[in-house]
Amino acid sequence: MPRLETAPRWVQALASGREPIWTPVLCGLLTLLGWLGSGRLDLPVVAVLASFAGAYIAGGLFSTVRSVQSLGERRLDIDLLMLLSAAGAAAIGEYGEGAMLLFLFSLANALESRALQRTTRAIESLMNLRPDTASLLSEDGERVVPVDSLEPGALVRVRPGERIPVDGEIVSGRTAADQAAITGESVPVSKGPGDSLWAGSINVGGTIDVRMTRAAEESTLARIIRLVEDAREAKAPTQRFIDRFEQGYTATVIFATAITVVIPLLFGQPFHSSFYRAMTLLVVASPCAVVISTPATILAGLAHAARKGLLFKGGAPLEELAELDVVAFDKTGTLTRGRPAVTAVVAFAEGSPDELLARAAAVERLSEHHLARAIVEAAEKRGLAVAGATDLINTRGQGVVAQIEGRPLAVGRSEFVRAVAGPAPSASQADAVERLRNEGRTVVFVQGLGLAGAIAIEDELRPEAAQALAALRQAGVRRTLLLTGDYAPVAERIAALTQVDEWRSDLMPEDKVAAIRALTVAGDRVAMVGDGVNDAPALASATVGVAMGVAGTDAALETADLVLVRDDLMQLSYAVRLARRARRVVRQNLAFACAVIAVLVVTNLVHDLALPLGVIGHEGSTLLVVLNGLRLLRPLRSSRQEG
Repeated sequence: MPRLETAPRWVQALASGREPIWTPVLCGLLTLLGWLGSGRLDLPVVAVLASFAGAYIAGGLFSTVRSVQSLGERRLDIDLLMLLSAAGAAAIGEYGEGAMLLFLFSLANALESRALQRTTRAIESLMNLRPDTASLLSEDGERVVPVDSLEPGALVRVRPGERIPVDGEIVSGRTAADQAAITGESVPVSKGPGDSLWAGSINVGGTIDVRMTRAAEESTLARIIRLVEDAREAKAPTQRFIDRFEQGYTATVIFATAITVVIPLLFGQPFHSSFYRAMTLLVVASPCAVVISTPATILAGLAHAARKGLLFKGGAPLEELAELDVVAFDKTGTLTRGRPAVTAVVAFAEGSPDELLARAAAVERLSEHHLARAIVEAAEKRGLAVAGATDLINTRGQGVVAQIEGRPLAVGRSEFVRAVAGPAPSASQADAVERLRNEGRTVVFVQGLGLAGAIAIEDELRPEAAQALAALRQAGVRRTLLLTGDYAPVAERIAALTQVDEWRSDLMPEDKVAAIRALTVAGDRVAMVGDGVNDAPALASATVGVAMGVAGTDAALETADLVLVRDDLMQLSYAVRLARRARRVVRQNLAFACAVIAVLVVTNLVHDLALPLGVIGHEGSTLLVVLNGLRLLRPLRSSRQEG
């Protein structure tokens, strides 16, 4: 049996049930020929009937396939209602009106398919972002190899204008990376040695050599694609309700149609008029607009979010985010960068703070401790000349000692460095150190070479953190909460800087889960934002789990319902506003669709609505709710509260 991929395009379309534009065009032309043939052209009856028969086949082919598939699954759908109505019109000799019904119905389906394709093209384009090949650098020189054959640690060269084939870090060279397709950033980001790059980004600067850090199937782009594919399959709660509603409603409409035929006959009315009214009822009572209103809106919202670097795992998180009451944040890697940095240098004896920092960096350059890296990076940022050090001795948990110009310099705890000669700090200097500790900073002491002092190190707050929390309040979130395992002074300081409403410290992972569950039991809808393995249980317990895309661990990314691809907390308020806008559009669509059905049904029962007018009203409302849903593809214009 030939594969579907190699079959003709019309066969593929028929198998998918997605109506192509040629079916309503052909149906419309044959319907027009039949009408003209029975009037002005005065064609033979056989030719007129053949024209209408062709129109029925063209306009009803895809509806028949979809209806048979639904019946095979023991489901009743809207296509069955339309086919029964068209068949009923033919049964009483109204071939033209039945053909007109199928023309407008197939036209609406084709236009819906084309409109919904707009929401999927931006998502499907992700598949084409990653190059198939890469320039691998090895001892044998440079050669082009398939990306899937590369292993972490491989060195690849990326030239100007090329797409970056792998997730990795720059080893040599400087450039700017266009990451718009991955993160939604509109401006290329400067990159240099040590900076991270994502597969699918475009190298818009110079030639760079990149060390691969993740396998191709585990790259950020690959994970984004998997998340998007999962999201397209998952249905929102409103959509699941409507799917269940459709079954019972369709059966009710068929029953009501039968009653509309039988009861007038019992009172002596002609069969033709009763049956015609029943077929019109079958059309106008069909819930096409109701059924399509939610998936069209949700899919447009998901596509918009993906372009902005917001990856929802389905429509449910998008709907739930619109009802949010509380947002809880982890600290490290979420409200903070997750990387320690030097924030203060205090000199106790002779020598400036810069000299103290430079000497400490000389020693710490030989260490691999994460605090050592912070000291070295601080010296490099200040452009300090760092001397060479030798003979490092590491005392685990206490500090390090190394030789500089033949003399020892110690860096570490205060008790540890006291063994090195040097003046004791004055009372005022001791007070300064105590103040730094009370602010939640880690204090490292330096002593030797006639120098003595302290270096304060802390996990830096994200620059956008306070603004992001303010934006959440503006978007309608009632409370914000900090949940951290750090001790109280650290939590208190971060809470003060970010203006978070509440904070809790010294929490184990199970304590965070308990805090989230207490809020949900109280009736609050809670979002938990985190990045680490220890945050995964809390993310799973929250109404909506939100993971930081770059800093996030695999456990957090797998558990979360929403991923902020570029680790920008401002994206969260944008996501809330988008969700509330989507909720508003869904409600608009449902209200409009139900109102149109009610008006058309009442008009038909009271005033014998003409079938063509009923079809126009029915299909017109369907197209309007789709177009209204597609408004979600447009960017949000302001930061005002949505919904």
